[in-house]
Amino acid sequence: MTASESAHRPIGALIGRIRDGAGALVERTRSGNLGALPVILGLAVIWTVFQILNPVFLSSTNLVNLTLQSAAIGTITLGVVIVLLVGEIDLSVGSVSGLSAAVLAVAMVQSRWPLVLAMVAGVLAGTVVGLLYGFLFTRFGIPSFVITLAGLLGILGVQLWVLGEVGSINLPFDSWLVVFAQQLFLPPWASYAVIAVAVAGSAWGRLRTARRRERANLTFQSTRAILLRAAAVLVGLSAAAWYLNLSRGVGLSFLLFVLLVVVADFALTRTRWGRAVYAVGGSVEAARRAGIRVDRIYVSAFVLCSTLAAAGGILAAARLAAVNQSSGAADTNLNAIAAAVIGGASLFGGRGTAWAALLGILVIQSISSGLTLLNLDSSVRFIVTGVVLVLAVIIDSTSRKNRAASGRN
Repeated sequence: MTASESAHRPIGALIGRIRDGAGALVERTRSGNLGALPVILGLAVIWTVFQILNPVFLSSTNLVNLTLQSAAIGTITLGVVIVLLVGEIDLSVGSVSGLSAAVLAVAMVQSRWPLVLAMVAGVLAGTVVGLLYGFLFTRFGIPSFVITLAGLLGILGVQLWVLGEVGSINLPFDSWLVVFAQQLFLPPWASYAVIAVAVAGSAWGRLRTARRRERANLTFQSTRAILLRAAAVLVGLSAAAWYLNLSRGVGLSFLLFVLLVVVADFALTRTRWGRAVYAVGGSVEAARRAGIRVDRIYVSAFVLCSTLAAAGGILAAARLAAVNQSSGAADTNLNAIAAAVIGGASLFGGRGTAWAALLGILVIQSISSGLTLLNLDSSVRFIVTGVVLVLAVIIDSTSRKNRAASGRN
């Protein structure tokens, strides 16, 4: 082999890899299996546009505020993702969050309950609502759209009744719940440690999965690819943490939301219950014939959705240090459902991940924060959010048609 051939060999290999990668991307596009790529690209476009229009947008201070604002609605969105995975919807998550916040405030401030007990009561209020939805859906076959729409109105009435004539209750600023939501941040070293542990745990799980697939003679990801991916994620997340630490850092409320996403992702991807959720969302009849207790899966999805909505309501109340008649109202439902769909959860069921909640709420809050910095009217925010939602549904619908066409071929 000549020196010229030796020099061109690595270049030829690189070109071949680029060609293979481009071909794989085209194939994934045709089959509608792009995953989170459209959301990530959309988020990059949104950030670029707003940074050009206002250089303050990507400042560390604004991004810290953006993460704190994402925690409460993001937690509600996570519940919406779960119920969407089984092919249903919950239109009352905003009302449920408002009710849980009202129960918390009345129990904590007026009845003088211990804070932990008041929080448990608020979360249990959401759990009870989810159990009621699951019972009505599985026992009488009422469409979830109708059940939760009725729940939106009924639960709003219960919220107003719980608050009573006062209508507004302030939470003590020195309570640890309010301090947790507003003032507690990870020290820089702790944020890096959390990232390192998370990345190491993820890489270890992927390595175990690869070894199991190798023993079963299935296609598997190489150790080198897994480690390279882990290194890239570690560098990226560490850089993000470093930038946030230039201001106040990583808020504990946002960290709690991310932990909930991680737990939900594990439950959906690594447990029998999670596989059953995707099976029911993909085809109810096929899931039933496979021996899955479909009714139980539906009930669990509604319960988790309402429980997470209640937890999100408590975080929102702590963030504002107040609860009133408008808590959980306004655009809470819009933002939670839109974020779930924009993040990649399919309206048709069976497709999506827990990470859709994180990606979707970052898109929603980025739009809100960017337009606020530009001093634009809230009407513009609703219009822009609606357009983004429609685009997300179009992508979802198109992907579904492409997958169906690929299946027929």
